[in-house]
Order: sequence, then structure tokens, then C-alpha cells
Amino acid sequence: MRTHGTLTKWNDDRGFGFISPAQGNAELFVHISEFPRDGVRPRINEPISFETETGPNGKLRAIRVERPGQRLAPRRPRATGRSKRSAKPVAVIVVLLAVAVICTYGYSRFTKAVPESRVVQTAVASPSQYTTFTCDGRTMCPQMTSCAEARYFIQHCPNTTMDGDGDGVPCERQWCN
Repeated sequence: MRTHGTLTKWNDDRGFGFISPAQGNAELFVHISEFPRDGVRPRINEPISFETETGPNGKLRAIRVERPGQRLAPRRPRATGRSKRSAKPVAVIVVLLAVAVICTYGYSRFTKAVPESRVVQTAVASPSQYTTFTCDGRTMCPQMTSCAEARYFIQHCPNTTMDGDGDGVPCERQWCN
């Protein structure tokens, strides 16, 4: 029920004050948020109309304050926590995309690119067994694991230093003796 009264005390710095109802003795608390949002600040001795409700402390307080000759605009219900639709799923997707982009960049930037090399099957021991060797940057005998591997590298890979005497037999002291 709408009641009439006068604003008797007002603290503009803190945004609250007290209303003396036209009928009754007890002053009612009123907060700045209950006044119309019309840009006009509350003034002492201003006549107003209002409704009342019990506040969280159990005391009556003024709500939905109007000034004389002013029409009350419909109020939206106050938000009580999160809205029904949350931005959380969108944020999660954005974060996951950012992580994927960073990981892709890091992987491509910091892994060593192995040059394309030719893969040739070379017979070892018997014709039924084949071992695959690739040019992977090794150029010296201590880096090899067999004579067949050393022969493959000297025939197919550039810049090898495994045939010291130039006779076509690589790694004579370690593997092909």
C-alpha cells in the first residue's frame, strides 16, 4: 500500500536517509536506489510517496519512492546472482582455442624440421630381411651402428666423412674391416 511522507534526514555522501510518514511517529529508512533514476537528488523536507517492506534487519523501510506528480516507471526485478544464460561455455571455448593455437605455434616453431630424405631398402644378411635407412644428418663413423648403414650413408647422403682413404669402403676401422 502506498503511503505519503516527508524526507526529514538525508546523507548525500552515503546515499541514504529517513522519512517521516504522514501518519505515524517512527521514521523509515530509505536508500538512494529506491528513488526514481531521473537525475534529481533527494532533498530534505521533500514530500514523497512510497511503499514499505521489512528489511533484512527486521525493520520497515521505504521502497519504490515517487515524487508528487511523477508516474512510477515499471521496475525490473533485481538480479539475484547469475543470469540463466551464462557466458562460461563461450569463455571455455575461447580459452581452449587460444591454448590450441599456442601449442600449434610452439610445436611448429621449436621442433627441428628433419629434411626430407630418401628411404631405401638395403639387403642385410639375407634377401628376405630388409632394413630401412634414411639420411638424417649423421656424417661420421662413430654415429653409425653397422657397416650396411655406413655404406648407405656414403652412397646416398651428402657431406659424409666416412671414407678417409677414398677407396669406397666406409668406416674401415670401426664397421667394415
